[in-house]
Amino acid sequence: MSSIERFANPTRFLKLQAAVQPWVWAITIALFAIGLYLGLVRSPTDYQQGETVRIMYVHVPAAWSALMVYSVMALASIVAIVFRHPLADVAARAAAPIGACFCFLSLATGSLWGKPMWGTWWVWDARLTSMFVLFLLYLGYMAVWQAIDDPRRAARVAAIVAIVGFINVPIVKFSVDWWYSLHQPASVFRMGGPTIHKDLLMPLLVMGLAYTFLFLALHLKSMRTEIGARRIRQAELAQTGAIR
Repeated sequence: MSSIERFANPTRFLKLQAAVQPWVWAITIALFAIGLYLGLVRSPTDYQQGETVRIMYVHVPAAWSALMVYSVMALASIVAIVFRHPLADVAARAAAPIGACFCFLSLATGSLWGKPMWGTWWVWDARLTSMFVLFLLYLGYMAVWQAIDDPRRAARVAAIVAIVGFINVPIVKFSVDWWYSLHQPASVFRMGGPTIHKDLLMPLLVMGLAYTFLFLALHLKSMRTEIGARRIRQAELAQTGAIR
């Protein structure tokens, strides 16, 4: 039995979640403490952006995380449809609100960053527009779960929405290369290596790792809550059937 098949059982997953959750939270807090200290205290100001550059340490990891979480949702949805993994749609549904919050944080901090840099809170350029579409996809995915009463049908429709919507992820990533945008091209994850100075790059990477562990911590907790809610619904349905 593979490890994936072993922890497909919700009971086994809950035992694993309870064991690793405190450690994940501890790592998350430590990474945020280090990343914020490096970014807000130790890192130098930018010669063009001045102190405004510090918004980058919140904005950029939030944008990375929004793309990562939607990718997790799409992958989990594929697993749910193809392999009918019992926890796959739980993982996808639990990830959506977290990803939506990351996406909103990215849009909000991007506006705060854009005002002093570009002279405007918002422009409908390729990167901002595709990121806003990603936020709408998150909302649409969550709306499907709320709109359809049958959990099985809701899971299938939501999975299709997540998979089809994934086409927007590479559009967000490469929008600055494909179309005109006020955003600068990639300066961290690029073929030739990072172009950003190491004193700015290090806290940015630490914060990116901190956001990743934050997602993991919230996702594990949210999956536990979702499993509990489903068990309550099943118990209520069983009780209703017994009364009838």
